[in-house]
Amino acid sequence: MTTDTTDGGRPTGRTDGPDGPDGGGATPDTGSTHTDPPPAAGDASGDAAATPTARPDGPEATGDKAPEGTTGDAEKTGDAEKAGDAEKAGDAEKTGGAKKDGAKKSDAEKAEKKDDAEKKDDAAPADPWSAFAPAPEPVPGRPRRAARALGRLLGHEWTLAALAALALAAALTWPTLRYPLYTLPQDYWDPSLQAWQMAWSGHALRTEPAQLFHSNTFFPEPWSFAFSDMLLGYAPAGMIGTGPEAAVLRYNIIFVLAHALATFGAYVLARQLGAGRAGAAVAGVSYTYAPWLLAQAGHLHIVSNGGIPLALAMLARGHGWSLRHGYRPERRHTGWTHAGWLVAAWQLSLGFGIGLVFAYVLAGIVLVAAAIWFLRRYVVRPVKRPFGTRLLVADLIGGLTFAGVGVLLAIPFFRVAELHPNAERTLGDIGVYSPPAIGFLTAPPESRIWGALHEGARETLPWHPEMTLLPGFVLYALAAGGLFVSVWRLRHRLLLLAGVLVTLVLAMGTRFFDGTFTYAPLFEHLPGWNGLRTPGRLMLWTTLLLGLLAAGAVTAFSERVRELGAEGPAARPSPWLRAVALLPLLLVTVEGLNVTPHPAVPEQPVAMRTVDGPMLVLPSSQNLDQPVMLWTTSRFQDVVNGGSGFTPTQLDEVRRVTLAFPDRTSIDYLRILGVRNVVLLRDQIVGTPWEVTVDAPVDQLGITREEIGDAVVFRL
Repeated sequence: MTTDTTDGGRPTGRTDGPDGPDGGGATPDTGSTHTDPPPAAGDASGDAAATPTARPDGPEATGDKAPEGTTGDAEKTGDAEKAGDAEKAGDAEKTGGAKKDGAKKSDAEKAEKKDDAEKKDDAAPADPWSAFAPAPEPVPGRPRRAARALGRLLGHEWTLAALAALALAAALTWPTLRYPLYTLPQDYWDPSLQAWQMAWSGHALRTEPAQLFHSNTFFPEPWSFAFSDMLLGYAPAGMIGTGPEAAVLRYNIIFVLAHALATFGAYVLARQLGAGRAGAAVAGVSYTYAPWLLAQAGHLHIVSNGGIPLALAMLARGHGWSLRHGYRPERRHTGWTHAGWLVAAWQLSLGFGIGLVFAYVLAGIVLVAAAIWFLRRYVVRPVKRPFGTRLLVADLIGGLTFAGVGVLLAIPFFRVAELHPNAERTLGDIGVYSPPAIGFLTAPPESRIWGALHEGARETLPWHPEMTLLPGFVLYALAAGGLFVSVWRLRHRLLLLAGVLVTLVLAMGTRFFDGTFTYAPLFEHLPGWNGLRTPGRLMLWTTLLLGLLAAGAVTAFSERVRELGAEGPAARPSPWLRAVALLPLLLVTVEGLNVTPHPAVPEQPVAMRTVDGPMLVLPSSQNLDQPVMLWTTSRFQDVVNGGSGFTPTQLDEVRRVTLAFPDRTSIDYLRILGVRNVVLLRDQIVGTPWEVTVDAPVDQLGITREEIGDAVVFRL
């Protein structure tokens, strides 16, 4: 090996190997500074420049003949060639035999290592304390792994939130589940109708699906199931059990579950948007138990609103979007998008009373998202497929599913509108239910905290059941605080505030400057909007937006509490600080306490279990007919009776003609309709014309009379 030198003899640091261009195999320089002379002509070594070195095994090379006993350049060359040949041969041999010896060598090494380990173990002294060491943890079997997975599931945030929502619903709707077979919340009129609706949908889908929209009530009217919101989404529950008691039990269970779903849905939406747990809990409780909703306890189709925030949360999760963090493409998930659209379609199937506004809100969100997509791709900053192709396909499929469900459900209502022009509402009808501004500060009598205090304010309202629209003074205060201190950005707070103001104005209906520029354009131009009778129910959206503002404030406060706790020596908030952080949730919950009555449902007459239809039950009126509908759930025989959002002209005529029943005119009229039996309820006829005629002779009328329990049955 040679070392190149500069003109001054200093080494350059470059070394050549044995087979390099020098080929001399000289040892490195030991410090000589002179320049080597040119090689002799007869030098057999072929070195370009031999650097003198102080070799331990020989004298310096000077270019003369080497003394005896030394190795010359020729020998060096020969040795180098031999070494080179030997090295090449060795390399060839190694290359050829590497594959053959590889496996053997590996096995030998493994065996050698194993022997060494055994020798070390044998040589090491035994540990006297090994007998006291814990036994190695066994590998968990399948049952234990399943138990651990179940434990993780039960300890998950969503599981705990769902269980808390169920417990809170059972407590705050009490005593709904105290006597679930015999009582109904609020009153037994509309709840009886809705209990029948669930029972009928389950019965029809189980027996004659083609007759779903042609129910057994309002005989002989077609499309009678679409005379009011149908609660069709609860049809699977309607397939379980028969009879009035089963229908009442089903209603009460669904009533409690609807409250739980609303709390859970609003909680999940707030969490998805970026709120903390405490803030999300405030949003969930305030959305479900706002004081104004206590007046809607008898309207299951209004109380069943949990699908709205839950669907919005799923869609936001599927699109990787939150209010606090914006759009994050890495968090997109098409499965959540599909689930969100399905939940939205299910919510729509519960009724258009609140589902129609929800459909328009979703349509608005889709239009805004499409505009943002267009701007980001073509105008502001070109981005290729900012939402992703799979997500776009999921939205198309989900949107078409939602729209398809809406169209299929709308067809029966359009048919009803054609057959019954008197069902159409006018702006004058809307004005009857439009609340004044004072209604937003007035609580219904069902509120335990504010009900008695607001009795005077309620007397000034024309129709207080639909005009006491207080969402909660605590919620107002928290939302106002959220405008100044919040985890939401300022522009998001302003957008939430704008949404609150817009929904408040729309909830006033025609009270806000006659609705000329607010409610009236929607009523006249948006399909289906003229079917909404009570604009005050738009407070549902006001409450949700106020809850999100409050969630931002409570989250900011909770985070500050944690920061203060981290600064202390214990590195955690003190119990007092944690209690203060939960104070908003406690106040919102207390403001949602109620004194809702739970009257007993009128007992089913024995005749309703034995008499065939078509039949007419007298007396007949809007309120009296709704329990009659419930009584038919034992056999679902056809009845002329029925109660809904409007009264068909024919039923009005029946009630007028039969005031003199039994007489020849009424009997002939009922026979023309196809009525075979008339059931007269003795306990309901006090003060009516039937109190006198119920026992009159009927021999000359060609009918028979029979006493069955407390009812008198006339067979036509």
